This record gives sequence, structure tokens and C-alpha cells, in this order.
Amino acid sequence: MKILLAIHHRFELWNAPEWLGPRLQSEFPQHSFVQLEHFQKMNEEITQAEVMIGWQLRSEQFAAARKLRWIHATTAAVHQLMFPELVASDVRVTNSTGIHGPVVAEHAIAVIFALAKGLPAAAKFQAQRHWGQQQLWSGNFRPCEVAGATLGVIGLGAIGRQSVRLAKALGMKVIAMREHPQRGGEGADRVLGPTEMAILLAESDYVLLAAPLTPRTQTLFNDGTFSQMRRDACFINVSRGALVDEDALERALRKATIRAAALDVFKTEPLPPESALWELENLLITPHSAALTDRLWERHFARICENLRRYEAKQPLLGEVDKQKGY
Repeated sequence: MKILLAIHHRFELWNAPEWLGPRLQSEFPQHSFVQLEHFQKMNEEITQAEVMIGWQLRSEQFAAARKLRWIHATTAAVHQLMFPELVASDVRVTNSTGIHGPVVAEHAIAVIFALAKGLPAAAKFQAQRHWGQQQLWSGNFRPCEVAGATLGVIGLGAIGRQSVRLAKALGMKVIAMREHPQRGGEGADRVLGPTEMAILLAESDYVLLAAPLTPRTQTLFNDGTFSQMRRDACFINVSRGALVDEDALERALRKATIRAAALDVFKTEPLPPESALWELENLLITPHSAALTDRLWERHFARICENLRRYEAKQPLLGEVDKQKGY
């Protein structure tokens, strides 16, 4: 069986390390592993591959991949693979949501603390050599307590589930929203369905967006959504930038419709220098860094090995995507 590793990105960590292919070959000597350093040979190599490990594939490449039976994405999101031909095929798709989820949840909780304790403003005061105690108390980032506050979690995938557990450990009240609320809330105090999002927004001190990107969730947060939030609430997005109308968020922050926000993902990445979002004092920006960890590729290696064993044994695969839903 030929297994193609086609993983390339402008960011260093998202690229597969040189040791990945050789270690997989040592673990599975009965198979043939081909690891690409770039995509120049992609069109040639994909034609004979039964398995592809990577996160992007063009429709014309898919059409040429007559032997392809399974794609394992090294990303949590797979919307980039959900083109009609692949969705309609019998090619299986798995993602890496369980690998990224716990790390991103830690980031979400860190951001809640940063907003609650006024750390963005304090960092600016430090850069100015200014003792800004009074300004901190009087500004948008006025310190407050996390314990006892209400967190609204939209989406109960790997990020959402772990965020619920961490928030509950901190003494927060948690309201969760998921497509099928009857499945439970992973420890949340209440579980709501999509039609009840307005309730979650009205009651939450912090709103954490951790939903997948699908046609139904495009610009889920817009002028109308932000207007349903409390004026003293904070909005956090660690999912995908396209879920948020960034112009609407800018308006909400400038007009103080909401207190503050934190974004780790954006519609265009890197965020252009001319973007007005950089100017907002009540917005905390991180450069899509929520999932960064030095343990990333060891975890990818373990997941790939486990799923290859399952694939050989015709057992259920971890992280299998429902292609009709897109996640």
C-alpha cells in the first residue's frame, strides 16, 4: 500500500518533520511511504496512493487519484477538502481534532484570564513604563473574577469539551450549545440547541466560539448576533475566521456593544497590516497560535499509527468526518 505524506505550509510547525516518513516506514515496513517536501511532485505521486496524509487536495488531483481510499488531515478543520467530488465519493476522511483540541482549550482559558485580569492593557502600560493602576480600573479591561462567571461554549467538539471541563474546574458556570443537545453537555450546567443561541448570548459573560466551519456557520456572528450579547460580555474565537463577520465585530467593539474580544483566527491570514482590527484597544489578537505546542508531531505520529492499524484491521477510524455535515 502506498501512503503519501503531502504536508506543506508557510509556517514551520505545520510542516511535517523530516523524521515522520522514516519513522512510519520503520513502524509499517509492509507499506511504502512517500514524503513530499513540497507540492511539485504531488500530481505524479497522488495517482498511485491509497492513503494520503495531508490537509489540502485540489479537485483535479483527486480526479487523478483513482486508488485513493482514505485521507487523513493533519488539521482539525476539513472544510478545504469538502468539494463536491470528494463528498460524493467513498473516500474516507479523518481529521486531527483530538490532537489540537486540548491545546486550543488551554489557550481559550488563558484568554479568559487575560481579559478578566486586564493583562492586554497592563502589557501596554509596561511598554510605556507607566503605572496604569487607575486607568486599568477605569478602562475596558477592568479586572474581575473568573470564578462564578458564566461561559457560553458554542460547539462541543474536542475544543469545546475540554473548555467545559477546564472552566468548571475554575468554578465557572457553563452553558453549552451543540447541534444535538440530547447528546449531553460534557459536564456543562445547561445544554442548548442552535435555535436557543440567543439565550446563551444573553446569559454569558464570555462567549467561546468553537464550532466547525460549514455553510450553515459562515458568519454565524454578525451584527445581529453581537447585539444579543451583554454589553459587559467578551467574545472569543478559536475556531475559524470565516465564522465571524469581522466588520460587524469591529462595529460592536467600537460602539461598546460588547466589552472586549479575543481572536486567534481571521478570515484572511496573516491578518493584513492595514486591517482596522489592529487598532482596537479592546481586542486581543493572537496569530493563530492557540494550537502551537512542541508535542504536536509526536501526537500526530501516534494518531497516524493508530489509525493505520485500524485501517488495516478494517476497524472504525479515529476522527472520521461526516462528509455530508463537513465535520
